[in-house]
Amino acid sequence: MQRSRFPALALLSLGITTSLFAANADHQEKPVIVTATRTAQTVDSALASVTVITRKDIERQQARSIQDLFRGVPGVNVVNQGGAGKATFVQMRGTESDHVLVMIDNIKVGSATSGTTAFENIPIDQIDRIEIVRGPRSSLYGSEAIGGVIHIFTRKGDGAGLKPAFGFGGGSFGTLEGSTGLSYGGKQGWFNMTASGIGTQGFNACTGSSNAGCFINELEPDRDGYRNVAGSTRAGYRFQNGLEIDGSFMQSAGKTQFDGNFANKAVLMQQVLGGTARYSPLDFWRISLIGGRSREDSDNFLGTAFQSRFNTIRDTISVLNDFTVNPNNLLTIGMDYQKDHVRSTEAFTVHSRNNWGVFAQHQATFAKHDIQLSLRHDDNQQFGSRVTGGAGWSYPITENIRLLFNFGNAFKAPTFNELYFPFSSNPNLRPEDSHSYEFGTRGKADWGNWSLNVFETQIKHLIAFDAETFQPINVDRARIRGFEGILGTQIKGWQINTNLTLLNPEDRSSGLNRGNILPRRAEQSFRLDTDRQFGRYALGAMLLVEGQRYDNLANTLKLDSYVKFDLRAEYNFNRHWRLQGRIENLLNERYETAAFYNQPGRSFFAMVRYQP
Repeated sequence: MQRSRFPALALLSLGITTSLFAANADHQEKPVIVTATRTAQTVDSALASVTVITRKDIERQQARSIQDLFRGVPGVNVVNQGGAGKATFVQMRGTESDHVLVMIDNIKVGSATSGTTAFENIPIDQIDRIEIVRGPRSSLYGSEAIGGVIHIFTRKGDGAGLKPAFGFGGGSFGTLEGSTGLSYGGKQGWFNMTASGIGTQGFNACTGSSNAGCFINELEPDRDGYRNVAGSTRAGYRFQNGLEIDGSFMQSAGKTQFDGNFANKAVLMQQVLGGTARYSPLDFWRISLIGGRSREDSDNFLGTAFQSRFNTIRDTISVLNDFTVNPNNLLTIGMDYQKDHVRSTEAFTVHSRNNWGVFAQHQATFAKHDIQLSLRHDDNQQFGSRVTGGAGWSYPITENIRLLFNFGNAFKAPTFNELYFPFSSNPNLRPEDSHSYEFGTRGKADWGNWSLNVFETQIKHLIAFDAETFQPINVDRARIRGFEGILGTQIKGWQINTNLTLLNPEDRSSGLNRGNILPRRAEQSFRLDTDRQFGRYALGAMLLVEGQRYDNLANTLKLDSYVKFDLRAEYNFNRHWRLQGRIENLLNERYETAAFYNQPGRSFFAMVRYQP
């Protein structure tokens, strides 16, 4: 960590003494997760580093986008290019943005051309909870899971009877938002339907010029607006014989304006359709069948002139078999099939590819030791066979303190853009490979919960763009070392969640850039959340501090560190109606997470919610 630089030594000192964050984001004692092992388990029993964000957290924080939620989450770095509806990239533990596997309701999503997920177009009103698993998971999921996995679950019916919901609000930058929903929860069946919309005039996304940045003419410094209309439905039923079925559909469609010389407007659509069936033919055997399709469409314009189209479709099928050998041994054997399709105005020489994967996982407990072992084989239509594995270990040194160790290797197949985009691709690229180690400890006491983790990830065959040939090539290596500290506690009625992340994401390739910091990664990140209830009133605040970063491999374009402070308040008229208000960036800090792209200054937002 010799390269670490921080603008406020006092804050770093605070981070050392409270260098922690609440792993249990919704303050439940034992929330159940499914992403870390593809089986149900509590957060306390998971060997992986996990953060859970629930619907209650979303509404308490008054978050208005996934970008709001993810900033300052342990090990997560967010890069946004100009506000609401603009390109948003999520990096985990210092890896690339396309090294994060993303799922919605068990269905793998993301663009086959860019390799990333359009987080900016996933409406937050449709989300029930999010599970964030840090560390490699290729041995369970295949390609992309080098940095970790983000699993988003849409809203579902719970409780008894029929329940409507409603919300409407507005604020700075000419922003209006609204949502409405209807849910039902019964003993055997349930459903939820939610619709939402947002419209904002935005602000000037880009600060560049004719020689640098994202526009080249004097007409571009304008307000770059965004609008989106979305809906989702999810339903399930449990039959008398134990068969459970679950189906979901989500669609988000919108338009966004941005600054650019090739295009400055995009019409976007994101869609996910999926279903799951679970059945136990024998007491020790449980079968899960999961299938679905995800789709991302983008039509790009320069003014009113059509420029390009990128549509990708991803079809997936999974079969999982869980065998409970005895109370201390669970064996999982699974198969995954994936096929990607590309439909574009660009002349890609290959338009589809498929991947078959089989894996096995053993979770066991003996003599207080918890063990997780996994092994996977992928057969890719273009790259042939890849074998990945993972291992996890945990041991309680006291009743409330545990030691943990994790190891895993992972890979990432090149995207269609990297392989086949006309005049700037390389069909001879190899997949990126990585191996990671993690050691940590976690515990709980009367005063709260805490965890500490150190990790290292080494990536080889890293894909980088060669400015001389205008092609991506496999030349780079990277070594990423980091620390994550997490604490959740309560002091005089105030609920406090805080965390500190330190990163040393170093370029280890040969050449002039060796030893430099990888682009757009903040080397330090500190977040502090506080909340308290005062009868019908609730108050909260969020402090986010992020260290400097560089926007290029040469480390010649530096982005300064920044401090962001948000305030929020809520008044409950009765059990069903409440009024929420939020001031974002109270100090009116000017900052960038990507060079030349503005972030919002001081802004206000208020919303009325009805939910019985």
